[in-house]
Amino acid sequence: MKTKTLLQLLPELYLVVATIYYWILTANLFNPFAIIFLALLTYQLFYKKSVSGIVIASVLIFVNLYLVLALLSELSEFTKPNDNYTQLIIYGSLFIGLNLIAGSFMLWKYLKPSIEER
Repeated sequence: MKTKTLLQLLPELYLVVATIYYWILTANLFNPFAIIFLALLTYQLFYKKSVSGIVIASVLIFVNLYLVLALLSELSEFTKPNDNYTQLIIYGSLFIGLNLIAGSFMLWKYLKPSIEER
């Protein structure tokens, strides 16, 4: 596989890995959100439809922006910073940040051909 092709698939591949990671952390074999999102990402990997790519990326960005608020809410419950606070801020920010970056790259990738057609 060419490097350029692999780089173009990187946002979708990262999101597949992140979804599987999320699914494992839930400790629930039947997780409809993970199953549906994996199915959508697999469809997108194979067919590369512009409209579905834009919709998936937009929903992913909005969900992760909501998760930023959830992270801030959780952090506000700590009275003083401790190890749990530090772990939550590091890993939570890293995971949400990577998801936002992947969603933004995916949105840009599928919006670019739509803009160039006009």
